[in-house]
Amino acid sequence: MSTARSAGAGTAARSSRSRDPEAAAAAREITDPRFSFFRTAFSDLSALPPRVDGMLFDLGVSSPQLDDPTRGFSFRADGPLDMRMDPASSPSAAEWLATAEQQQITEVIRDYGEERFAKQIAAAIVDARRREPLLRTRQLADLVATAVRTREPGQDPATRTFQAVRIHVNRELEEVSLMLPQAVARLAEGGRLAVISFHSLEDRVVKRFMQQLARPDVPRELPLRASEMPQPVLKLLGRAQRASAEETRRNPRARSATLRVAERTAVPFISPNTRIEPGARWRN
Repeated sequence: MSTARSAGAGTAARSSRSRDPEAAAAAREITDPRFSFFRTAFSDLSALPPRVDGMLFDLGVSSPQLDDPTRGFSFRADGPLDMRMDPASSPSAAEWLATAEQQQITEVIRDYGEERFAKQIAAAIVDARRREPLLRTRQLADLVATAVRTREPGQDPATRTFQAVRIHVNRELEEVSLMLPQAVARLAEGGRLAVISFHSLEDRVVKRFMQQLARPDVPRELPLRASEMPQPVLKLLGRAQRASAEETRRNPRARSATLRVAERTAVPFISPNTRIEPGARWRN
């Protein structure tokens, strides 16, 4: 979900965007006339005002999605193997796993889950689907548990696989890579861009994008005075912020959250080529 605050004089207006129909239902209960909700993906910010003075993007899956077994995001309770943020989109996780080639499944689990047992898990999935369709979250979780022989203490063996399949089904990294240039293009001078990510791949996309716009690419051997150096489009505000021990105690799901903030300068913005094309693998 993202939230934007309009620039300009007068009362601030806030808008929120999400692909999830349940988020849309919750938004209808907000009666503040300054609030607007748009059901759309991160990759389309066209409905936002042309100039805003602040944007906050809260990436990834939400707690209501994780807590509802019928959405199929979590391996902790049995439910349909869906994982779509927008149930009207396709394919679902079950549909993709039923037809994807073993090599593609391996690449997705390896690249998006950073899972070292990706090859074994993909082989187990392909072997299992020959016997019966993979339709339930517990089916997939149990299958992964048989293929992953060791795991970090306190982490379920299925954690990385579920993350990887969810990222692929929802094209999450592509959505973020398309969202960031649009967000910067709409920020007024002095406007703030804040992004909360919940896994290293998302954060890597955000970090690299912000750093690229905060550090003009000038050859080191070019003899320029400090006053002659090109000015950046963004100014980084502090380092990445992570949840404190106290916040993590109160909200365990905050343990993986990373917040990065940057401020828009007056320098004209030309969108860099940071798009991750559909179907592309994301490697370190």
